[in-house]
Amino acid sequence: MTATPYALKLTDAAAAIREGALTSEALTRSLLDRIDATDVAIDAWAFLDTDRALAKARAIDALRSEGRNLGALAGIGIGVKDIIATADLPTQMGSPIYAGVRAAFAAECVMRLERAGAFVLGKTVTTEFAFLHPGKTRNPWRRVRPRRLRSAMCLRRSGRKPTVR
Repeated sequence: MTATPYALKLTDAAAAIREGALTSEALTRSLLDRIDATDVAIDAWAFLDTDRALAKARAIDALRSEGRNLGALAGIGIGVKDIIATADLPTQMGSPIYAGVRAAFAAECVMRLERAGAFVLGKTVTTEFAFLHPGKTRNPWRRVRPRRLRSAMCLRRSGRKPTVR
C-alpha cells in the first residue's frame, strides 16, 4: 500500500482491511493522527474518544484474524454528525443544554453502518438542533470565516434582499 491510510478512499481502505494489507487499528491511528494535526484549525469534532475508537478497531482486527466475515465496512471508523443518535457516545445536538447526554438508542443509519462492520469514530459538530446557530467548524479550505449572509430562504419569502453582515 502506497497511500497514507487516512488518505485512502473508503472503498480502498475497506478492501485493504478485508485483504489483510491494512489493519483497522492502523487506519484508525492514521485517522486520529490526522485529526490531531488538523482539528485545531478546523474544530470539526464535537466528541472524540481515541481510546474507545482504538479499542473498537482492535476488536474488529481480532475478529478478522479469527477468519470471521464482518461486512463490507468492517474496520472503518465513521464520523457522524452530533445530531444523529448513538447509544454509546454523547448526542448533544450542537446545544449546550444537551451537553453529555447519551441517547438510549442508536439511529437507524448508525445501526446499518455497524451491521456492515463500521464503527462510529466520533461525533462531528452540527448546527444547534440542525437548525439554529451555526457550529464552530471552519472550512478547511478557507480557514478565515467569510461574512455571513442572513438566511436567504426566509428573506426571499418576505421579498427582502439578503444582506451581508
